[in-house]
Amino acid sequence: MIPLHQLLIFMLAAFVMVITPGPNMIYCTSRSITQGKKAGLISLLGVACGFLFHIVLVSFGLTAVLFAVPYAYTILKTAGVIYLLYLAWEAVKPGSKSMFETRKELKIDGPAKLFGMGFLTNVLNPKVAVFYLSFFPQFIKPEYGDILLQSLFLGFTQLSISFVVNAIMVLAAARVTLWFSANPKWIRVQKWFMASVLSGLALKMALDKGK
Repeated sequence: MIPLHQLLIFMLAAFVMVITPGPNMIYCTSRSITQGKKAGLISLLGVACGFLFHIVLVSFGLTAVLFAVPYAYTILKTAGVIYLLYLAWEAVKPGSKSMFETRKELKIDGPAKLFGMGFLTNVLNPKVAVFYLSFFPQFIKPEYGDILLQSLFLGFTQLSISFVVNAIMVLAAARVTLWFSANPKWIRVQKWFMASVLSGLALKMALDKGK
């Protein structure tokens, strides 16, 4: 089984990924603000199912790739470092959006469309697959047991963290957005905090000697 200290690092990374500005968080909080908390939660269910779709595909794919390709781990680790540094830059670059800067022009949609849009927003987002493919291998090792089970376990851990954090944000979206609107300097603090943590994770990944 994956050691506790490794799992805690992964959970921290998953948490930072959730609060990093992206289409899932912005879409769900926007729906909550413009159409109510119920609409936000239905949208979130769609997003969660999108994560599940990626988890299953990537878990089976990683199992095959890590056994079949000699340098797959090194390639994926390099991709992971580059991706995390890219996310750090995206968080602080001029004009970058915070998860608290929501879209307010969304029209009213029914439950089926809310769920479907949440699902497609996630499934069609290549960044989700890139995150799984480049990040999971850093925590998966043959000596920890079955690679497929490790990948699925990490996937469901990430999904659980993402769902809980997003649900809290959906339920508190209006109040939190108003608070950040009244205190814009904290938007900048939040962005730089995320960029710092992402850069730190990239450094750790780069120095990891691997398998």
